[in-house]
Amino acid sequence: MSIEGKTRLAAMAATQLLLCSAALAADLGATPDSACVQLRNETVPASAMALPTAGAVVTSATQIDAGATADRVALPGYCKVLGSIAAVDPTSPAIQFELDLPPIWNRKLLMLGGGGFNGTVPNTAGNVPAGPYDRPVPLARGYAVVGSDSGHQASKMPQAPLKPGMDARFALNGEALRNYTGEALKKTHDAAVYLIRMRYGVRPAKAYFAGGSTGGREALEVVQRWPDDWNGSIAWYPAWNHVSLVLQVGRVARALAAPGSWLNEKKRNALFEAALGTCDELDGVADGIVSNVAACNTKFDPATAVLNGSPLRCAGGADLGDACLSDAQIRALQVFNTPIQFEPALASGETHYPGYNLYGSDLGRVRDSPVQPFVVALALGTIPPRASLVAGESPAVSVFWDQWVRFVFAGEPNFDALTLDPVTRGALRARIDELARTLDVNRTDYSEFAKKGGKILLAHGTADVLVSTRSTEEYYTRIRATMGAAKVRQFLRFYEAPGFGHAVSSVFNASWDSLTALENWVERGVAPAAQIVSDSIGVPGRTRPLCEYPQWPKYRGSGDVNNAASFDCVSGDLH
Repeated sequence: MSIEGKTRLAAMAATQLLLCSAALAADLGATPDSACVQLRNETVPASAMALPTAGAVVTSATQIDAGATADRVALPGYCKVLGSIAAVDPTSPAIQFELDLPPIWNRKLLMLGGGGFNGTVPNTAGNVPAGPYDRPVPLARGYAVVGSDSGHQASKMPQAPLKPGMDARFALNGEALRNYTGEALKKTHDAAVYLIRMRYGVRPAKAYFAGGSTGGREALEVVQRWPDDWNGSIAWYPAWNHVSLVLQVGRVARALAAPGSWLNEKKRNALFEAALGTCDELDGVADGIVSNVAACNTKFDPATAVLNGSPLRCAGGADLGDACLSDAQIRALQVFNTPIQFEPALASGETHYPGYNLYGSDLGRVRDSPVQPFVVALALGTIPPRASLVAGESPAVSVFWDQWVRFVFAGEPNFDALTLDPVTRGALRARIDELARTLDVNRTDYSEFAKKGGKILLAHGTADVLVSTRSTEEYYTRIRATMGAAKVRQFLRFYEAPGFGHAVSSVFNASWDSLTALENWVERGVAPAAQIVSDSIGVPGRTRPLCEYPQWPKYRGSGDVNNAASFDCVSGDLH
């Protein structure tokens, strides 16, 4: 079925839900609007939240009419509740949240995580990360959906030079930083449950969390710290060892700041095409996706690679144009590709952070795709790193390192981030170690969550150049070593999607109905099997098997290259 046909079916399902909603409203003798109005100006007492706050208030409750959003997603009429959780410290910003309440509730709560430094409320009327384009979004499926800005408002900060999600000045306030490191998650959950009981008369029967990147860390954190609150979690490309990641980001940022080290978009395209020339067919077919990543990491070396019959390395190592890479640029890529080793280990116990799967990944190329500007912004940007960085234009690693060092690590807005050695941490070691204890969500025993029947879906694109896929692989391996493979298999699945980058990709933009898979596992005891991931942008509608790590999709040798049925999940690099 075409994407258009699937979208029409999704809209029909949502319309049927609207008709049912109207029928129930008539049976109850009350309109959804009147129930929504009753929530206006309601308060949530501080006693209803397990962590210290000054209470919460509903700042608005608005009945939204049924219809379609700007991206043609069909939604029922719903109650849009905006609220504010006051901080204990009067100088700390409040936690702003949105709770969307459907007319026909399925007795379930879904909480969405943030991204980057957060600072904005996620789209609660939207989808889970990498969610399916051919099914109604959670709100249209009857979920009460909540999300928060984690306790600071990046877009409202005066004279903010950075876009929301890339502004860390909030960290100068202690309570705001604690909210970001996890406390806001619990406070928002508790406030949402209180308001849900007020609206529907009962607590949620099931509660799920879904997030990617920072939200992926949050998805793992909530089930570790508050396992009784949650039944399941979806963690995409999680920044689970957040401080360790930041230190590796700093190592890469320092390498890109060296003279002549930054690659412009045309050079990145040359690197990508050279990598495809070596690695594309290692999965059995030339399809523009590197699926046999382990083999590619072994075989491809930019210093010896060939592009269109000529060496990828510029003659003599000098920068001779956009069709080749200089020695300075190759050295920067080698830093990107290799791990950082901490001296000494962090207080969280982390000893290193791995390199990235660079080769066959999109570092921000020249490409005609509506999502490519976002891909570029999350990779190497459009301008080389300078003393004055511009979010969305400078390399993302450079912006994040600068913000982390000045506002989170040093607490000094004028601190020069490039002077800090991320390996030894210098005079900031004690402060960084303190943060690592909170932000590195690296516990590997999920027994308490698993014992109550909780389930986790963990997923990562193999072409992520912001949060390393290898890091998630290491974490999964450590969980299995702690708990045993058999026990882990009872509550966790880890999948990798070749070609998918960080949050979005013009190569293979992953679309997977993870929420249904999680529901079936938690509520029906049906473990995920033979999962399929679709591409919504690169080649719209093509599918691949979503393989459990360490497996990857190998072409069978015949059949439609755009159909998952033509591929098998296999192990080993097979080159």
